[in-house]
Amino acid sequence: MSQENPAPPSSEDSRCATGVKGLDDILSGGLPRNRLYLIEGDPGVGKTTLAMQFLLEGAQRNETGLYITLSETKDEIENVAKSHGWDLSPIHLFELSAIEAMIRGETESTFFHPSEVELNKTTDALIAEVERVKPARVVFDSLSEMRMLADTPLRYRRQILQLKQFLAGRKCTVLLLDDRSADTRDLHVESIAHGVISLCRTSPEYGISRRQLSIQKIRGSHFRDGNHDFILRRGGMTVFPRLVAAEHHRDFPRESFPSGIPGLDALLGGGLGRGTSTILMGPPGTGKSTLAVKFALAAAERGEKSLIFIFDEMKGTLLNRAAQLGMDLAPHVEAGLIKIEQIDPAEISPGELAHRIRSAVDRDGVSLVGIDSINGYLNAMPAERYLNLQLHELLAYLNQQGVLTIMVLAQQGLVGNMQSAVDLSYLADAVVLLRFFEARGEMKQALSIVKKRNGNHERTIREMSVDAHGIKIGEPLRHMQGVLSGVPHFLNDPPSPSAVLER
Repeated sequence: MSQENPAPPSSEDSRCATGVKGLDDILSGGLPRNRLYLIEGDPGVGKTTLAMQFLLEGAQRNETGLYITLSETKDEIENVAKSHGWDLSPIHLFELSAIEAMIRGETESTFFHPSEVELNKTTDALIAEVERVKPARVVFDSLSEMRMLADTPLRYRRQILQLKQFLAGRKCTVLLLDDRSADTRDLHVESIAHGVISLCRTSPEYGISRRQLSIQKIRGSHFRDGNHDFILRRGGMTVFPRLVAAEHHRDFPRESFPSGIPGLDALLGGGLGRGTSTILMGPPGTGKSTLAVKFALAAAERGEKSLIFIFDEMKGTLLNRAAQLGMDLAPHVEAGLIKIEQIDPAEISPGELAHRIRSAVDRDGVSLVGIDSINGYLNAMPAERYLNLQLHELLAYLNQQGVLTIMVLAQQGLVGNMQSAVDLSYLADAVVLLRFFEARGEMKQALSIVKKRNGNHERTIREMSVDAHGIKIGEPLRHMQGVLSGVPHFLNDPPSPSAVLER
């Protein structure tokens, strides 16, 4: 890509860091310098916040910044900055009232509707301010005001092109903010901009608004395509880059991940495999969450870290229930070997959840990730499209990092035919099936391994019991037939294996 500077800058200097967490990762290091970019989105979506972070990042790098506001007053801009805890004193602020004073030759600031000001005179005033400040970073907020000043769309576009041509030789990186006040997308402005970043917001029937960012184009530069979730909180905007599993590979030992329960490990052929995903599936109360906790406890006793996300119960309830079943998690939680995060489904997006998991794996070296339950994960965000695809990408990433993923999936019903709200068994490398069954007037629990891709496993059905001493897996139920139906019958004279095969 050609450069306008006589001496090409280094690869580090050729990028203009935005100061927005996660955005520079999407942009492969930042925006190419000395170019003009369009930031478009509806009012309130976060354009001004992004622009402020962009200028403040420049101030930290000793780059002069200029914020030209045509839609808000200087006080309003400063109040927005204060709400985030920012000090805009290093930034030059130039507002509409100052432009009007320059045009009319007045000595005091006055307010006029933008339509009363000639566009060409306004543009001249903006150019004069840029000449005076000589900024390295410029923000125009917003284009909708300049659009109102123009008599015709053609005149407006000519002025934008003139502004771009002027700034092209000034060695400054420019952000043009547009709130999409026009009836249709202004493709002409998008075409003359070097890059276009689009922000959008959706409001579900319940919970916080979901915000997403996408890069429409960046000429001559690689960027991560697609929609990326982001949040606006005190301290600014944080973007969660869309997870691409193919970008993350790590060598790890292909070994078993035992549960510490002899009978279960025998069923599993030694345990679950590292770098695999497992679904614990069955009706409520069969011990799925308890099994997941047992794997985390066994990992902690070996000095490995686990991260468990719970959607369906409180953290205190989980810790208390585990303690009553002979699994005291508190010492391991205090030691940082087991981390339990209670998820409020109305306050988190899929992108943020994936970011939390990735950060725990990259930063803390987590060996096990538990999601309890998948029902809560999917039902928590029913308005999110392609949630299954996002989950598939997350599981692929964890598998490539050597992390064992355990997902709890509750089925509908108690005995007989079970129904699942979602069928995710194709995503899992192993499926552990739990069932209730009746035997001599008692409700008992049974466990079996439906599939295990990474090795052999026992194909019997065993009884499982959960009490104050923990989890116990009994011998295979060879004397019973129809255990999975919930109402089995006892076999007085079990047939030989050969006779079973002949049937």
